[in-house]
Amino acid sequence: MTPSHYNALTKAPAAGAPLVFAFHGTGGNEHQFSEMVGQILPDAGLVSPRGDVSENGALRFFRRAAEGVYDMADLAERTEKMAEFITAHKTGNPGHPVYGLGYSNGANILASVAFKHAGLFDRIALLHPLIPWTPEANPGLAGTRVLITAGRRDPICPFPRTESLASYFTAQGSKLQTSFHDGGHEIRQPELSALEAFLTAP
Repeated sequence: MTPSHYNALTKAPAAGAPLVFAFHGTGGNEHQFSEMVGQILPDAGLVSPRGDVSENGALRFFRRAAEGVYDMADLAERTEKMAEFITAHKTGNPGHPVYGLGYSNGANILASVAFKHAGLFDRIALLHPLIPWTPEANPGLAGTRVLITAGRRDPICPFPRTESLASYFTAQGSKLQTSFHDGGHEIRQPELSALEAFLTAP
């Protein structure tokens, strides 16, 4: 696997700065979070891959049969593919902290990678994730900083699923933070403020 396995927007990190992986939501692309990351962490490196699955023209990172119904075999295969992609970029930038952030489908592929390959990331920000299965325990997630954001009335990501995911990370010993609002699937300003604080905290 090479760093060019996905079409991706990339930027090298400055000395001592983190390397940030950004994963777009369904219908987004590699530019969805590039400006935001640059504003929050101007010296950070960026790796923002473009989803390689098309759902009626909308880019995604894995297949699904319906809303909230995932093709689990496809997800497993693409999780390993993404983990190898991330590993290649991490190896190419030794000594830099590695952060991951994703929204919706991007949060789901990021979470899936983290469940299986906990050591890849120092910090993980999951914006409106939907994990409709119970992940296996992974003690490697102990100490990993995790931020979960969500809307309590999100029609795509039911809030009880979000609470279950938060409980999972807590049970693994992760350093969990949350930011919830009373809206739906949209990203609101309090989430962005929480994300900025999470990414810039010492």
